[in-house]
Amino acid sequence: MSTNRTEINQLGEFGLINRIREQVTLTSENIIKGIGDDAAVFTPTTGKKMVMSTDTLTEGVHFDLTYTPLKHLGYKAVMVNLSDIYAMNAEARYITASISFSNRFPVEAIDELYEGILLACKMYKVDLVGGDTTSSLSGLTIGITAVGEVDENKVTYRNGAKEGDLLVVSGDVGSAYIGLQLLEREKSVFKANDKIQPDLEGFDYVLERILKPEARKDIVKLLADMEVTPTSMIDVSDGLASEAIHICQESKLGVDIYEDKLPIDPKTVLTAQDFNLPATTIALSGGEDYELLFTVKQSDYEKVKGNPHLTVIGHMKDKGAGMNLVTRDGKSTPLTAQGWDAFLNKED
Repeated sequence: MSTNRTEINQLGEFGLINRIREQVTLTSENIIKGIGDDAAVFTPTTGKKMVMSTDTLTEGVHFDLTYTPLKHLGYKAVMVNLSDIYAMNAEARYITASISFSNRFPVEAIDELYEGILLACKMYKVDLVGGDTTSSLSGLTIGITAVGEVDENKVTYRNGAKEGDLLVVSGDVGSAYIGLQLLEREKSVFKANDKIQPDLEGFDYVLERILKPEARKDIVKLLADMEVTPTSMIDVSDGLASEAIHICQESKLGVDIYEDKLPIDPKTVLTAQDFNLPATTIALSGGEDYELLFTVKQSDYEKVKGNPHLTVIGHMKDKGAGMNLVTRDGKSTPLTAQGWDAFLNKED
């Protein structure tokens, strides 16, 4: 970030909006009007259903600026929302961004935040079409709303799973949580002695997973290319166990998840041992992985098996069978959600 400091009141609200507007390049031909009016105007694509999602990230609850670069935060705020769009088996098209910040943030800090937002838009081919900026008495809050499109026969809900369907997850799980533990540990060390610099060498992967996650747009395309339409889907934001329980509750089913099938990165396993944390626990309850958890018909097994981006971790059962984790020794234990709850979890 620049060493210059320009106070927000030197620009004013409309000056700040114009500053942001000048950085935005719209790419979609469907947009009639973007930033600069009371609302954005766009033409829906013929034959598509519109999907919309919104998320708010609040300083001290969802992020800590002690170790979160503003550019990374802007990028992550967009990813959090795009992930929800992809969890509907849809394509993200537009976002709006609403930012509330106190006077401790200069114009240059807001520039850095929007640099991350616009980078995410460029990488994922979505357009920033509006939003809001306002002052806050304390801290920073970012609200992103995402709009997407999907063919009517391809939209995927949480309640569509059927008994016998396979439970599949993309990528690996637990890494973001371990990245967070590393950052919190180094923050504590630094607070105790500010002459000791953070030691984060060799942990690039888990740190990127927490600070700069990537929404799994590629999985939506992969499934389409394989001609696989998920029967239900959800993104893994609050923890794998929590999301599996949501699918079960909405679909009125039970599930068996197999411990030995959980995809966990080897570096994550080793780092978890340093914190005396069972790898299975962080995989099930860590949260913020932003992978996709979904069900497919058993007839699609041959299409998904062996794919390096997908892992079959269980199958759906009758509701009466319950929601269970089958351990490596073959024992069945009730699946419990211990993941993130914004009303219970707060940063120090």
